[in-house]
Amino acid sequence: MSVFKPKFITFDCYGTLINFDMAGAAAKLFASRIPPEKMQAFTDDFSSYRMDEVLGAFKLYPEVVANALYRTCNKWGVECTDKDCADVMAACATWGPHPDVPAGLAKVAQAFPLVLLTNSTNELIKNHVPRLGAPIHMTITAEEVGAYKPQMKGFEYMLSKLNCGPEEILHVSSSLRYDLMTAFDLGITHKVYVNRGHGPGNPFYGYSEISGIDGLPAIVGL
Repeated sequence: MSVFKPKFITFDCYGTLINFDMAGAAAKLFASRIPPEKMQAFTDDFSSYRMDEVLGAFKLYPEVVANALYRTCNKWGVECTDKDCADVMAACATWGPHPDVPAGLAKVAQAFPLVLLTNSTNELIKNHVPRLGAPIHMTITAEEVGAYKPQMKGFEYMLSKLNCGPEEILHVSSSLRYDLMTAFDLGITHKVYVNRGHGPGNPFYGYSEISGIDGLPAIVGL
């Protein structure tokens, strides 16, 4: 069977490429307010509220994070301040790539243009793209689109901007809920699930699975 050669390889950025440790940042900030044995449940709620926030009316990502953190703390009956929200966003700006990312990206970038479709702002993503270790052909943010994944609008916008069909790209993500389920619904045939433990996989959605970006070159025959 011939190896699929996409026109573009498109990526989720946060979690897939950048080690996006919202749970760790929240755990550090709230260590004195949440018992250690309950911290996992607290950070799981923070994750769930972030998902809920991106499904509503568009707002910039710092507001998504702040709203989610306040809602989480309200559920748990603990204090949350504007400084807590700012501190989480400040931590976010410092995060770099997973160890497997730079070499894997650099190898596939020799043969394919790389595109980011990210739930980020135009300013925040500037902290992260230079750390990826490979040339990025195009970066599309939620701010540019006016909508967040898992909504379809970002994917539709990206395909239009790239002037290609859903069958012509390879989309890579570590999240079924944010990316791969929507990609499936839009007819993006070629998908890669980077299993970073962010949630259970589901082969129904028709992806190839790798454990890190260092496994991506083999998917595209490099």
